[in-house]
Amino acid sequence: MKETILDTGARFLVGTKEELYDQAAVQVAEARSAGGNEGAVVACSGGSTPQDWYRWCVQTRALSAAAVAQTHFTVSDERCVPLADPQSNFGHADRLLLDPLGVPRAHRHPWAVDLTPPAAVAEHRATIASLAGPGRAYDLCFLGLGDDSHTASLFPGSPLLDDDQGELFATIEVPRKGWRLTITPAGLRACQHVVVLALGAGKAPAVRRVFREPFDPVNVPTQILQKCGAKVLWLLDEAAAAGMGAI
Repeated sequence: MKETILDTGARFLVGTKEELYDQAAVQVAEARSAGGNEGAVVACSGGSTPQDWYRWCVQTRALSAAAVAQTHFTVSDERCVPLADPQSNFGHADRLLLDPLGVPRAHRHPWAVDLTPPAAVAEHRATIASLAGPGRAYDLCFLGLGDDSHTASLFPGSPLLDDDQGELFATIEVPRKGWRLTITPAGLRACQHVVVLALGAGKAPAVRRVFREPFDPVNVPTQILQKCGAKVLWLLDEAAAAGMGAI
């Protein structure tokens, strides 16, 4: 893999899909080790690439028994749908990763989608505070990169990008997409580590907007990660990394 460190301190690793998947598993193991006996809180992301990574982890046994037993799993954001719904981010993680690996039920922390969105956010805030400590979000937060440069449920024009009132987690109604539950910009800054996994030529234009266009996170949401400094690791294949041009 090729590694580049930007002025912000963020790191880029560019490699094959398998190399990137392996590095994602390494990040889980390192977060678990850093958490000591208390373990770590790892938030997975939505989308097709994480689902493929889940299958890969199960097939290759990439996550150790210690990582499985001592990691608390949740998701960066969620739709307000039941876990059995094919649109549920945690539902995919549950079925494709957590169930096959035998992750203890006490270490699975879906957003409380059976509650109203405000109540679900309040419960999630309390859960993560009890696991990570007050004022802290996830030990490791995986994110994707949308074609419109959104990440988590922070879409272009979201009021949360302009003012999240310092809340680590929030609910937001996304036009034409319904209510979402999501980590906020403040929440991302309160994470210990953030990993963005983006594969394929289809991601190259979004990568270019994030790094080559003027700083405007309200319209290019993933630019908020520039405020997170060295805690951010980008995992890109060659096709996605082409959007960076010459670094």
